[in-house]
Formats: sequence, structure tokens, C-alpha cells
Amino acid sequence: MRIAELFASDPQRHEGVRPIHLWGLRLFYLLMLLLVAPSAWQVLLTHQGPWDPLRAVAFSVWATYPSLALFGLFRPLRWLPILLFAIGYKAIWLGFVAYPMWAAGTLAGTPTGEIAQSFLALPLLVLVVPWRYVWRTYIGGRAVEPAR
Repeated sequence: MRIAELFASDPQRHEGVRPIHLWGLRLFYLLMLLLVAPSAWQVLLTHQGPWDPLRAVAFSVWATYPSLALFGLFRPLRWLPILLFAIGYKAIWLGFVAYPMWAAGTLAGTPTGEIAQSFLALPLLVLVVPWRYVWRTYIGGRAVEPAR
């Protein structure tokens, strides 16, 4: 594949989404699968005693959505809502939890600061999402018919 082909859309094969976006999506699916899923599953599988219900929900979600990212490696556009979910919850968390602490100068060196650091790749994820496709498919309601 030539470099120029990475940036050219192929409406017949990928619903008008550029290959560079598809490979970027696959990269994030892989990172979620390798970095998030194992640690979440480890907590779930090794936990002893009663759970705090909210903590249990959080780890259940953190185990499920990156595990489903396995399917996104093969069908990156079909599984795009998982990445939209990740963008949404991380942006909300950064805005409501980390930002007020950062603005007050109390974020550095805290557990909240460590989590905020793990979310630093969020702008890169936002860049690889094919937003025109998201608009067409999920918001505007005019999905491109796949080639037969």
C-alpha cells in the first residue's frame, strides 16, 4: 500500500472512511485490549470478599468494553460505538473530576492525577475517529450502503 492510499477514501470498501482512520481505530482497539482488559479482569478474578457496588460496576465496565475491542480489530467501523463510549466517559471524567482539581492546583501527585495521565491519549483517539462517518451513520441517519 502506498502512503497516498492511506489518506484516500475508498467508498466501495470502507464506506468512505480513509484507511489511516481504520488503522488508527485498530490501534486503539488493540491498546484497549492489551492495556485495559487484563488489569480489569485481574481485579475481578482475584477480588475477595464483598464488593462495593459502584466499584464492581466500574470494573465490570472496564473489563467488558475493552474485551469487546477484540471484534473492533476485525470490523473497526462496526465496533466504533465502543470507542465513542470511551471518549465520552473519559471526557466527562476529565471535565468533572480532574479539571477542577487541576484548576485548584491539587491534581499532581494524587490517584486522580494518575488516572488523568492514563487518559492523555484521548486527543489522539479523537483524531482517529472518522467523524463524518459518525455523523452520517449515528447522528444524521444517512448511512452509506456497503458495496455488494
